[in-house]
Amino acid sequence: MTTVPPRSPKPARPVEPGLIVVDKPQGITSHGVVSRMRRICGTRKVGHGGTLDPMATGVLIVAIGKATKLLTYVSGLDKSYAATIRLGQATVTDDAEGEVTASVDASAVADAAIRDGLAAMTGEIDQVPSAVSAVKIDGQRAYKRVREGETVELKARRVTIASIEVGAIRREGEFVDVDVDVSCSSGTYIRAIARDLGSVLGVGGHLTALRRTRIGGFGIDTAATLETLSDRSEAGEPLGALTMGEAAARLMPTRTATEAEAKALSYGKPLDAAGIEGRYAVLSENGDLLAVMTEKGDKAKPETVFAAAN
Repeated sequence: MTTVPPRSPKPARPVEPGLIVVDKPQGITSHGVVSRMRRICGTRKVGHGGTLDPMATGVLIVAIGKATKLLTYVSGLDKSYAATIRLGQATVTDDAEGEVTASVDASAVADAAIRDGLAAMTGEIDQVPSAVSAVKIDGQRAYKRVREGETVELKARRVTIASIEVGAIRREGEFVDVDVDVSCSSGTYIRAIARDLGSVLGVGGHLTALRRTRIGGFGIDTAATLETLSDRSEAGEPLGALTMGEAAARLMPTRTATEAEAKALSYGKPLDAAGIEGRYAVLSENGDLLAVMTEKGDKAKPETVFAAAN
């Protein structure tokens, strides 16, 4: 397992509010990434959108300063993952970090059966989250109850799995390792896909690798490692964060406000409707994020104001 050495650089200049796409390494929690980013950015006001397990790597959206208000609009975005499923072994956590609960020879499972089993999981399905998940039961996280020795039963949740593309199928003795690329709605558990495939095939299954490659319009191709961000900070270089206006434009439709409209918004006043459906961002003529709004009738009312009057 990869570990991340602690580094505590002192920022050469104040870090402006914005969103940074971090390539989370293996062996660190999402909160651990936030802790590192607080040191890199020199501010306590840092948050993340979309938790990744310590075993998982890939896209983690980190917000700096006032941009933490944008994280509420990140949580519901669809996501993409690259993962490896091991057939022939079940674990208590449905991934490689948990205790093995059963082993079965899966060498006879045909490639066609694997593809058919995964194809049956696409579309809108009712998925039972992994027992070791952040889902709350009577106010307590399911994973905490499991780790205290309890047996938990979670209710199925409706999720949408847009696609599961099967890559390499490798046979390692009694085990079969299957590489997949998954595009799905928020709230989908990739570990549960591995568990359910193993169950359908009668051999058990768990996840051995997981990498998130996309959250909404934020892809791994734009992500930076913690080491890269730390080096940039120490060198006094920009971190490469998206400004709040740029970030908002990736999250939702936008509208540009006139100077008079911008002043009205700073006091939380509504604007005339622009005929835009759903939630959208209002930007200044300079591209700064002013507010997030929704329309009802002939008025557009601010949901969140980012440039409030002093």
